Amino acid sequence: MLNSTSSPLTYFILGAYMDVGRLRYLYFMLTSVLYIVILSVNTLMIVVISVNRSLHEPMYMFLCSLFVNEVYGSSGLFPFLLAQILSDVHTVSAPLCFLQIFCLFSFVNIEFCNLAFMSYDRYLAICCPLQYHVILSHYKVMFFIFLIWLYSFVKVFITLLLTVHLTLCGNVLNSTYCRNYLVVRLACSDPIVNNIYGLFGSVLTILVPLLPILYSYTKILTVVIYGSKRMRQKAINTCMPQLASLLNFSFGCLFETLQSRFDMVDAPVWLQIVLSLYFVILQSLLNPIMYGMRLKRIRNECKKMFCEVN
Repeated sequence: MLNSTSSPLTYFILGAYMDVGRLRYLYFMLTSVLYIVILSVNTLMIVVISVNRSLHEPMYMFLCSLFVNEVYGSSGLFPFLLAQILSDVHTVSAPLCFLQIFCLFSFVNIEFCNLAFMSYDRYLAICCPLQYHVILSHYKVMFFIFLIWLYSFVKVFITLLLTVHLTLCGNVLNSTYCRNYLVVRLACSDPIVNNIYGLFGSVLTILVPLLPILYSYTKILTVVIYGSKRMRQKAINTCMPQLASLLNFSFGCLFETLQSRFDMVDAPVWLQIVLSLYFVILQSLLNPIMYGMRLKRIRNECKKMFCEVN
């Protein structure tokens, strides 16, 4: 369904939804349970870190920022998804669509930047333990976290500003949620400024965090290979969750990019939907479980909290 008029579009049609009949209620229940679990486990981690002063250390403060971002990103997706599952007409107003793009796009930026600072934190703790608390003081960590969120919001705001001012010749998005790339593809003329800034933004989103991550883990790997057994064990215990989180999120973003950039009409619809949602759902679900299980201090504080409640 194309809209050839040059007047601003007021709504978009999401073309990836199928008529599943009564199964929609099952999908709604499963999606609701998944959203509740994600909110619960991430909120639990945020509360545990916030109320225990013993966890007000750089690593756990960056973790708290990560868990807040999981709540933020999943809340930018799930309520919208739940409403669409129950709806017969899969349309979304333009302002709500752009709001969702802002939330999900900034979620990705914050996640990568947060993981970069977390890798630098582990590098300092393992390779420069005597200088650790001097370089990463409480106020510096708070400033870095503020910088992560501010930088991501400003960067995505500029991206969205360029998209909003485009004249669109269509209103059908072949997706289950709003994506900036798909909206830009609806432009009547060649969106050269959007494409240039999009390429520049992708470099900032991926390359800038990737450099400190590669540097940090290269130094940590040296400790793992040549360090003492105690240092090797410490490095493995604290870095494994971060590496797993980084790889999981990188693969999720890769799947989403491939699914949105390339024609996958031959792939099953369920596979297209899974690939497009993986980067938000799996990351938000696995991070608190992974860190909660692997980090002993968080495990112990969770046990204390539940024992006091009982």
